[in-house]
Amino acid sequence: MRTIRDLDTVELIIDAQGVLDAIRGKERVIDAGTLRALQQSGNYVVGLFDGEGDDERMVGASIAFFGEPGRRAMHSHITALLPEYRGRGWGRELKEHQRQWAFSRDVGQITWTFDPLVARNAHFFLTVLGARVTAYSVNVYGIFGGGDAGDESDRLDVKWALADIARPPADDAVVAALEIPTDIEAMRVSDPEAAHEWRLRLRAQMEETLGRGLRIAGFDTKRGYLFTE
Repeated sequence: MRTIRDLDTVELIIDAQGVLDAIRGKERVIDAGTLRALQQSGNYVVGLFDGEGDDERMVGASIAFFGEPGRRAMHSHITALLPEYRGRGWGRELKEHQRQWAFSRDVGQITWTFDPLVARNAHFFLTVLGARVTAYSVNVYGIFGGGDAGDESDRLDVKWALADIARPPADDAVVAALEIPTDIEAMRVSDPEAAHEWRLRLRAQMEETLGRGLRIAGFDTKRGYLFTE
């Protein structure tokens, strides 16, 4: 049995910090005090639980906060599952829960950022969820040892228009594609120099392709990022 519910006690907040620390490594993505403050001020702070009774454990969490007044927007800070629980569709359940939660509060769009080298996230966000890329940014957070394993933190900004889910581009509309590694996260462990070379290569290709006025319209697991005019 699995459930998604608010993290409305100190104990649950501390558990969530532990789950996120286990996923993101030594560079903490958010601390328990901030999580508690976000939850108490009415933002989206939930956990995904597997099992029931004494066997229940938190296996994922999702945190989002409200954006600028008047924009009817939220920013999703992190949605993550423990590695052994990925690939089951549970991440999609978390995001759908977030979507319905936002809808019920008159929010029309959710934004977030992600590492463009992580293929599983590109597929999930752009193909499965139907979010749209709005910008590419270089080294947004500096160099840190968490999700980017000491490499520079380039990011794609995305917007998830909750009532207007994007569809993959038609094949005849695709004018360019940029391939990325199948598993950059494993490469960062086995060959960090090669992973960094991929960062620089993709950065140059992104800047050149976007500089021609093309836009990222989707992602394909074989071809990579798909561009249209």
